[in-house]
Amino acid sequence: MSRDPDADLTGAVRLPGTLSDALRTELIHFRRDLHMHPELGNQEFRTTAAIKARLEAAGLRPQVLATGTGLICDVGTWDGVRPMLALRADIDALPIPDTKAGVPYRSTVPDRAHACGHDVHTTAVLGAGLVLAELDRQGLLPHPVRLLFQPAEEVLPGGAADAIASGVLDGVGRIIAVHCDPRVDAGRIGLRVGPITSACDRLEVTLDGPGGHTARPHLTTDLVTAAAKVVTEVPAVLARRVDARAGLALTWGRIESGHACNVIPQHAELAGTVRCLDLHAWRDAPDLVHAAIDEVATLHRAKSQINYIRGVPPVVNDPVVTELLHEAHAARRGVPAIEDTEQSLGGEDFSWYLEHVPGAMARLGVRPPGSAARLDLHRGDFDVDEEAIRAGVELFTAAALLDARRS
Repeated sequence: MSRDPDADLTGAVRLPGTLSDALRTELIHFRRDLHMHPELGNQEFRTTAAIKARLEAAGLRPQVLATGTGLICDVGTWDGVRPMLALRADIDALPIPDTKAGVPYRSTVPDRAHACGHDVHTTAVLGAGLVLAELDRQGLLPHPVRLLFQPAEEVLPGGAADAIASGVLDGVGRIIAVHCDPRVDAGRIGLRVGPITSACDRLEVTLDGPGGHTARPHLTTDLVTAAAKVVTEVPAVLARRVDARAGLALTWGRIESGHACNVIPQHAELAGTVRCLDLHAWRDAPDLVHAAIDEVATLHRAKSQINYIRGVPPVVNDPVVTELLHEAHAARRGVPAIEDTEQSLGGEDFSWYLEHVPGAMARLGVRPPGSAARLDLHRGDFDVDEEAIRAGVELFTAAALLDARRS
């Protein structure tokens, strides 16, 4: 196969819309400002205002979502016919303390931190929007692009559902996103066709019985034992009722019951998460979990109440849109800067968009090259190599230009 004459030895292709040093510096400052002022889901008023102000300064017309936070902004004028590509970022933070030391952009808000990289996602989409807006002014943007800054990704079932209900996908034919990955070096991305995240639901269970004296458990519902059996046996029951390849996993995070060593309690509470690799098994999961809990609880004479809270389905990357991301990053950084990635057990509400339009999510590398650090998401010491911002902007802008050529 002949090599593209515009490609270098890595496979990178010359495309317009590169990130200037001045804009790169501005975006780093913007990301650090967001990092210092994290806001929880549906409370991202300052974040929304900052994004809106910068887009307006570039001559764009952002629209705040009906929920009051988050916004959309079209770069270029949609003709009402040919669907647009949407670039999605999530803008909320986590309710955990920022424990980083020695950095000037540590969170200034107690018990709040951008420990999942949403500040990076937001900055990358903002930067791409600014670059694409300049191309549009020069007549070099072949087709309009929608920027989507979504609130409340960390709040089950995710802010994506509200955003979709407000019409953010009107006129959109494809959608792409990134998620920070501390296992991948900055400047690189990880891609996968098919499921790249898992479904994630929340489960709350209460068990009740008459209780009594620990000397006479045979006259009571031994509720502590019943709770222990639910904790240990329900996951085992599920493992025998679901194809192992579906990866359905119930993991408990909380169990509470009793106050005295010689009193069998009357009430117990359990809470955990249900995660699933397979979309079809996820759809069946509530009925399966309900049945398993009822069976085990009834065997031990406990009355159960189950609150199964639907979270998000798996993100299932469309093969055509995944190939677009591959071509885009190869055009900017070359094929060697792309690696295969595994399906994770984490949940992401980007999946709700894919119930309506094809799309794909890439893992955006944020680890300093050569670093042996093992920082993970949702930890107070999480941080990124800010070269990831440039890589994210390059990926989004190249995808927008290549998608327009395809259409």
